[in-house]
Amino acid sequence: MLAPIDWVSLDWGGREIQIEYQYVGIADADAPLVVFLHEGLGSVSMWKDFPDTFCQAAHCRGLVYSRPGYGQSTPRPPDERWDVDFMHRQAFEVLPMLLAALKIDPLQQKLWLFGHSDGASITLLYAARYPKALTGAIVLAPHIMVEDLTITSIEKARDLYKTTNFSEKLGRHHQDADSAFWGWNAIWLHPPFRAWSIEEELARIECPILAVQGLDDEYGSLEQIRGIARRVARVELVEIPACGHSPHRDQPTLLTKKATDFICRHT
Repeated sequence: MLAPIDWVSLDWGGREIQIEYQYVGIADADAPLVVFLHEGLGSVSMWKDFPDTFCQAAHCRGLVYSRPGYGQSTPRPPDERWDVDFMHRQAFEVLPMLLAALKIDPLQQKLWLFGHSDGASITLLYAARYPKALTGAIVLAPHIMVEDLTITSIEKARDLYKTTNFSEKLGRHHQDADSAFWGWNAIWLHPPFRAWSIEEELARIECPILAVQGLDDEYGSLEQIRGIARRVARVELVEIPACGHSPHRDQPTLLTKKATDFICRHT
């Protein structure tokens, strides 16, 4: 069941921002709630119908939202440059404030996070900071450290944005395409970010994790999810052939089967 898109106001760092969100899936208030966290250039609309289709199959409620700077949420101010801790701030500040504003108590509900790419890294950071808050988490193509492969692909994205109609395509999903693109691209290509890693934080995760990656992922190697398995006690890995950086677009049927089974077994 798709609810209308709505907005909620948050006070983030002394500045009022609007966050776009939408409820999807079944209407049962006792069903598990899956919160979807998008990729580095994602938004509510860029998920398309996957969250609703997935939640219907998994018999879950779903919450999809656009982080600040993305979708129809408040754009990033032109003079604001994200720092190396930008994903930590999303996990430790924005996500908890959003849950509180929507009266979602992680300790009272069967709460799951479902993150893709940057959203998967934010998911892992939240799970590590709040080990009792989640029933479980599903992470697609997560980043736990920075690889040369990732930087090369992000450099290619920068060149495409400058020389093609990439900005026009992004503009269909973002109130301010430049805000979304350069916020993401500039920090990933910022030299100090090369040392970014969340590997040591993963050991604090207690909930079960399903870590999924395509074998043809152009933004990360399998070391990303295998590194999670070495550090987190309760992890299952899914390595998908004929699949790039977005398993929910490249292999939605297989992903849905694996992830719904995982939720059923752990809920």
